[in-house]
Amino acid sequence: MRLLRSSAVVGVMTLGSRLLGLVREIFLARALGAGPITDAFLTAFQFPNLFRRIFAEGAFNSAFVPLYAGKLEGEGLTDAQKFARDVASMLMTAMLVLVVGAQLVMPWLMYLLGPGFVGEPDIFQLAVLLTQITMPYLFMMSLSAMISGVLNSHGKFAVAAAAPMLLNLTLVGVLWFSPASGEDLTLHLSVGITVSGLAQLFWLYAACRATGIRLRFQLPRLTPDVRRLIVLGVPGALAAGVTQINILVTSSIATIEAGARSWLYFADRLYQLPLGVVGIAMGVVLLPTLTGRLKAGDMQAASNAMNRALEISMALTLPAAVALGVIPVFIAEGVYQRDAFTHADALMVGQALTAFAVGLPAFVLIKVLSPGFFAREDTVTPMKFATVGVVINLALGLGLFFGPLGFAGLAIATSVAGWVNTLLLAYTLRRRGLLDPDARLLSRLPRIALACVGMGVFLFFADRHADQLMPFLLDSRLVTLLVTCLAGLAVFGLASLLTGALRISEVRGALKRS
Repeated sequence: MRLLRSSAVVGVMTLGSRLLGLVREIFLARALGAGPITDAFLTAFQFPNLFRRIFAEGAFNSAFVPLYAGKLEGEGLTDAQKFARDVASMLMTAMLVLVVGAQLVMPWLMYLLGPGFVGEPDIFQLAVLLTQITMPYLFMMSLSAMISGVLNSHGKFAVAAAAPMLLNLTLVGVLWFSPASGEDLTLHLSVGITVSGLAQLFWLYAACRATGIRLRFQLPRLTPDVRRLIVLGVPGALAAGVTQINILVTSSIATIEAGARSWLYFADRLYQLPLGVVGIAMGVVLLPTLTGRLKAGDMQAASNAMNRALEISMALTLPAAVALGVIPVFIAEGVYQRDAFTHADALMVGQALTAFAVGLPAFVLIKVLSPGFFAREDTVTPMKFATVGVVINLALGLGLFFGPLGFAGLAIATSVAGWVNTLLLAYTLRRRGLLDPDARLLSRLPRIALACVGMGVFLFFADRHADQLMPFLLDSRLVTLLVTCLAGLAVFGLASLLTGALRISEVRGALKRS
């Protein structure tokens, strides 16, 4: 199956980027720990990074790819490139206005992004300055997302998926080589974010040139095709970026409690690893696949692609969710606990991680189900469901945060909102006849769940004996964690073979080239 092979290409590249990102977070936690300065930097990083995720990880492509692919299929490369040039020019103009405007009003905008900083003038001013420095990253990532959409439409998934590695390499370099600490280090990191955005843009533009795709920038024109993109793109951005919008809302509220912003961020980075590798990779590949099959009128092939995407994504996501939920503190200790990051911080991250683990399958399913609408140029319906999710996240998050659960209630609210959004998407696709689970999918999902139960039991007991194992594993909690996770993965693989959730012949056949 070409879907799995293409998803594997994107997944491997995304995995490389996310592993580098994990290294980045380990260095960041060691250097800054969890506290007000870290909270300020993470706020500055997340605001433009939110838009990067919304644009680059599916939302922009949800509108752009079907239109570009339709022109490529029906009118040829020349007209498709002309459309891309018009979009690039309009996007550049709009993002330039947005970035400059945001930098000018950032002192006032920070009251929304970091309400908890208001009572600490020094931290508030630091957060404003850092966010102003990182805002150009949004401009460059928006253009990079469009170019990535072009490359994906031509089947060049690997080049676009590799681009985010440049961000992580840059920040790891800053954390490794910079002699600064505290506020000065956050300034260096913020500059590094913007520099990495420029590097990614040049990387993707050069890849387009090498592929024979000629993009040049011109005076913006509001053509009928660009208008159509705007009509589809705005609701699509809200729909596909709902998880990130919920995280932004949650993070803003969390600044009220010192350190909570950092705890949620470090937990977020851990569950974003499987989300990026599985959900985002599957969504990126599934959208052009569904679009092409629907344009060809092959409804059966489109339905089969959706079923296999659901099966593959759950087979890869559920084990990760179980691991994050069963041994959250062990994971937080092994990954982050050193130098400025304390055991108390690891306990707090573990609380958030448990809640996020419950929502992880939903976050992935949103990425898989949304292309079922986007491929049919329906971005309004997912936007409505996304709005419902945001409202639930905000209302429930506020209630739990100021209730007995504190910052952990914000993570719970995000997961609940994710499941509500997922159920609405699935119900609507099913009611419209666009989601038809086949016998294979209905048979495999319970078997996958059963294999996950076996793995979870193993991890539960392994966690209780981790201290006894550490002396045999370099006395390193990180090494002990890695060995435990690899053993858990082996248990899941064996259980999958025994239950019939996984068949080696199918995986081999899926990875073969047609």
